[in-house]
Parts: sequence; structure tokens; C-alpha cells
Amino acid sequence: MKKTWLLGFGFFSISLTWALYNAFVPFFLEPYLKNAAMIGFMMTIDNYFAMFLQPWIGRRSDRTDTRFGRRMPYLLFGMPLAALFVALVPFHTGFLTLILFLVLMNLSMSIYRSPVIALMPDITPEAKRTRANGVINFMGGIGAIMAFGGGSMLYQADRSLPFLAAAAVTLVSLFIVFRFIKERTSQVSSEGLAKASGDQADGLLRSQSFRSELNRTTVMLLAAVFFWFISYQGVEAFFTLYGKNHLGLDEAAASFSLTFFSLFFVLFAIPSGMLGSRFGKKNVIVAGVCGLFLVFAAVSFVQSLVMLRLLLALGGIFWACININSYPLVVATGRESSIGTRTGLYYLVSSLAAIVSPPLLGQIIDWFGYAALFYCASGGLVLALMMLLQIRGQAERPADNRLSPQAAQS
Repeated sequence: MKKTWLLGFGFFSISLTWALYNAFVPFFLEPYLKNAAMIGFMMTIDNYFAMFLQPWIGRRSDRTDTRFGRRMPYLLFGMPLAALFVALVPFHTGFLTLILFLVLMNLSMSIYRSPVIALMPDITPEAKRTRANGVINFMGGIGAIMAFGGGSMLYQADRSLPFLAAAAVTLVSLFIVFRFIKERTSQVSSEGLAKASGDQADGLLRSQSFRSELNRTTVMLLAAVFFWFISYQGVEAFFTLYGKNHLGLDEAAASFSLTFFSLFFVLFAIPSGMLGSRFGKKNVIVAGVCGLFLVFAAVSFVQSLVMLRLLLALGGIFWACININSYPLVVATGRESSIGTRTGLYYLVSSLAAIVSPPLLGQIIDWFGYAALFYCASGGLVLALMMLLQIRGQAERPADNRLSPQAAQS
């Protein structure tokens, strides 16, 4: 598990950067865009890149063969670029330069996000992946806490400081992962590389590789992932504005409130992985979806800041039950040879949800006010539960459970 903790620094940097992005970029956009729907649309820039690039890069990394390994080249290229552009975001000189820096930052992060996540199942036996996912999400949650808590204090001092800190963390995390996570080389045949080039020419959506992964269980599971991310991404994108405009909080207090969600997500990340290993990933996910539905429904009626933060803390526990077990379950329903492909599919669906959710919920907010935010989020969780209940039998039986030598040694 030592390698898993070290790999967690990659997810730590991603989570910290995205948390800062979601907490503070809406404040940069608000002077230029006067309605929530347009702010929500602009907050989905990253997901357009994620939707089209991450599945392709994840599948291509399955067949990449270099002296650094198959995933590491994408980190070495993407992470320094991401650090540069995230540092430039607060120094925009107008709306066009703000959008330019956001686009380049998100493009850079899309290059390495799927390979970073795919490294976890690469170096971890299938039976230990849920716990390992708990570890890397624990690290990611620490990043989010630092973003919402420490980032709020830095933002009050100077709005550029959180973004400069995120750039530094990204570079340090790259050094740690590159120094301590060693991939096998020469693991992809020339025939496999030729096939990858041929598949690329065929186009992503027509790829036989992707179609072969879409059995009924996987489709229902990915549909559930889509709907619970509709809920989560909408709340994450608009919560700081919800706190400011609906509850009357100042910007720092609104962003700090999200620390409670992230803190309890972190505290329950590893236990939820252990629960998934013991009681089954699907069962723990179902419990998490039901619990988070009740939390979001209750938030709609809360005006007290103390009660709000208590509910957010409880929501973090239930989100851990969902998020820690979902990616390992998606991977477990396929073959070991398709880890990168299924990682790409997971992020394709979650990115599609993140594209749809902020503009959709933003438009509903424009029509009905910020009070509608958590009603809509609750509805998305109901739809996710309906998809999960369509999965019959044992959803966690992998089609090909052969482990790589590297994974077996971890």
C-alpha cells in the first residue's frame, strides 16, 4: 500500500486544483456574466475536453510503450503545463484572457487525468482496489480541504495566492509520483500499437474497443454514475453562489462551508473502501445514494449555518460511500487489459454529467431562484438509484481477473 499512498499525491494535486477552480472561478466570471446559466456553462469548459480527450488518452495509454512506462509520459507532459496555466488564471486582464487561461489549463489537465487514475489499478491487485481507491481519494480529499480551508484564507489575502499554491503543489506531486512510482516497460507489443493507431483512425465513438465494454451491467452502472454526478457537479459549481445569494454568507464563509463536506469525505474515504470490500461495492453505493438524497433534500429547508455545515459533513460521508466504490466497480466489470479504456469511459460519463449539470441547474436557478438547487440535486440521486436497481446479480465479477506481474507484487 506504500505505492498507493505515494500515487495519491497525483490525485491530491488534481483534487486541490479542481476544488479551487470550482470555489473561486465563479467569482472571476460573475463580473462578466450576469446570469447563473452562463456562469454554469463557462464552468463546464474542462468537461468538454475531458469528454473527448480523456477516453481517447486512457485507451491510448493502455497501448503506450516507452522507457518511462505507459502512463507516466502523459503526466510528464501535462502536469507542468497545467501548473503554468493555473498560475496564470488570476492574472487575466479581461474576459478573453480569462477564458484563454481556463481553456489551456483544462486542456493540460485532460492530458494526464485518466493516466493518473489508471495507475492505481495498474499497481494494485483487484481484491485490494476498493481500499486503494479509498487511499487515493483520502489524499484527494485532503487536497480539497486545503483548497476550501487554506484557499479561503489565501484568497482573502490575495486572490492570486490559491492558484499559485496549486501550481506549486502540482509540480511537487509530479516529482513524487515520477520518483517513486515505477512502471514496467516493454509491456505493449508492436501489434498492439498498430491496432491502437488503426482504432484511432476509426474514431472514438465507433471504436470496437469501446463497444465491446458496453454490456448491460456497464451501461446501467455508467448511467447511475451520470445521474449522481449531475447532482454532485451542480452543487459543487453553485454552492458558493448559493451560500452568498440565498443564505447571505460572504464569499470566504461560503467556500469554507464546503470544507465540512470534504473533511468528512476524507475521514470516511478509507472506511468506505473497507465496507465495499466486505459488503460489496454496489451495496455500499446504494446506501450512499440513499443517504445523500436525504441530506440534499434536508439542505433545501435549512437556513442555519451550523445546521448547514452539519448536513454537509454527513453528506461527505455518504459521498465517500458512492465515490470510493464506483470507479473500482466500473473497472471490476471488465478485463484487466481494458483498465485504461474503462477509466476513460468512467470519465467520459462523469464529464458529460458535468457538462450538462451546471448550465441546466443554472437555468433552473434563473427561473426559480437558488432554493431550487438542492431540489434538483435530490432528483438526480433518485434517478441514479433507479439505474443501480436495474443491475441484477453479481456486478463485481470481472470478465478477466488475470493480474499483471507488477500488480501481483504490490
